Amino acid sequence: MNLLLPGISTRRVPTERLTVNVLEVEHRTTGEPVVFIHGNVSSSLFWQYTMRDLPETFRPIAVDLRGFGDTDPAPVDATRGLRDYSDDVLGLLDVLELDRVHLVGWSMGGGVVLHILREHPELVRTATLVNPVSPYGFGGTKGVDGVHLDPPGLGAGAGSANDEFVQRLATGDRSADAPVSPRSVLRSSYVKTPFTPEPDDEDRWVSSMLSTRTGDDNYPGTAEVTVEWPGVLPGTRGVLNTMAPTFFRVDDLDAIDPKPPIYWIRGDSDVIVSDTSLFDLAYLGKLGAVPGWPGDELAPPQPMVSQTRHVLDKYVLAGGRYEELVIADTGHSPHIEKPKEFLATLVESITEYTD
Repeated sequence: MNLLLPGISTRRVPTERLTVNVLEVEHRTTGEPVVFIHGNVSSSLFWQYTMRDLPETFRPIAVDLRGFGDTDPAPVDATRGLRDYSDDVLGLLDVLELDRVHLVGWSMGGGVVLHILREHPELVRTATLVNPVSPYGFGGTKGVDGVHLDPPGLGAGAGSANDEFVQRLATGDRSADAPVSPRSVLRSSYVKTPFTPEPDDEDRWVSSMLSTRTGDDNYPGTAEVTVEWPGVLPGTRGVLNTMAPTFFRVDDLDAIDPKPPIYWIRGDSDVIVSDTSLFDLAYLGKLGAVPGWPGDELAPPQPMVSQTRHVLDKYVLAGGRYEELVIADTGHSPHIEKPKEFLATLVESITEYTD
């Protein structure tokens, strides 16, 4: 099947860092640039409906991050947090001669947007975070202010990955015959049950997931062991370690200048980025799914949504602006679950902004 919707084109753009694959809308070369950044275990293919239906006053561009889609499978240095990805995006913007862009980041891509926003706010017209990773990373922290568990990084990083899921990614499994096949994970976690996509769309999104490069330098990365429950610490290479709290922390947005508007769009039933995330080992331990959980005092579930709200509230107190926009009865991927409502929310937000 053709992975591209009618009217969507693809090209690979050489930059100083690597060659980046992008999706664009055919014949759309003018308008305010809107740069879409996908999440983990996905690619730019997830953004096609939003890109296609965006008003002609905007120029949509969706990026494949390194190791995903058709961008070069370059190694990921997790000790830089998500900066390998954000620097790649900045390199692309430089080659395309784009500045003052609207950035839209989903899940891990929201963390990439946070890095760009913090380090180059002058390049950002607006920042839209779609079910974003917490500003304190994924796993290994407690409380709204992101205090590290002991030892730092406990339960976060590549050691938290499901080995069977990684294996099925690596072998290109397209089946739905196991709970942790990519197709099953799409159905159970990327979207809210009973959302059922059209068969061609689901195949397109499974293909996107299967474009993920696996291994120590990509997904999930390397891991360390510890005697403390649940026995894993982040390594220094690969995707999941980029979001470990030992390497990723963007809680100082209140200090940036200028302060572009931030729009936080999220589904109300997300099970991936949540205060009760089914991908957080601490929450799974509390549920009894991971044996030996030591209790709330030592390993409480990470309040991911509350942490994001805490950081954005500080942004407002420092003179910035944000809006939290919740799409009801929707999971981790409102742009594919409720594309019309998501598009209307996005367009209203970024259209509202004027220089």
